[in-house]
Amino acid sequence: MQTVTKAIEVEVPVSVAYNQWTQFEKFPEFMSGVENVRQINDSTLHFSTKVGGVRREYDARITQQVPDSVIAWESIDAPRNAGTVRFDNLGPQHCGVNVTLEWEPEGFVEKAGAALSADEMQVAADLEKFKEFIEDRGQETGAWRGRVD
Repeated sequence: MQTVTKAIEVEVPVSVAYNQWTQFEKFPEFMSGVENVRQINDSTLHFSTKVGGVRREYDARITQQVPDSVIAWESIDAPRNAGTVRFDNLGPQHCGVNVTLEWEPEGFVEKAGAALSADEMQVAADLEKFKEFIEDRGQETGAWRGRVD
């Protein structure tokens, strides 16, 4: 498994950043390679992605979700991936967003990209896009405050 860990500080309250991240269907607006996300139920998502010219569809299960703290997931089927997003309150209008992503590169192109740290650069770029997205709006597009344990 390949592991990428990246963090960014965002100039919004922790609840705003967390609430936006719960709006999974908005991921294509700030995550490269994510073409569509459909929420099936409170803990299951269907992803359509295109990375490096390779299209994939898979389901993922949210394994932990605690408001203003953490969202964790794992894929149910291939491609194998899992991750955690942690939210840290750094002040009334300031928070940290920390992403850890684990995935299994498949095929030559993905393995070469991982060896060249393309995945790390992509996660960092997507966090920058998230920062711009939420700071420019100043508020979330929606929220889900439920828990998944």
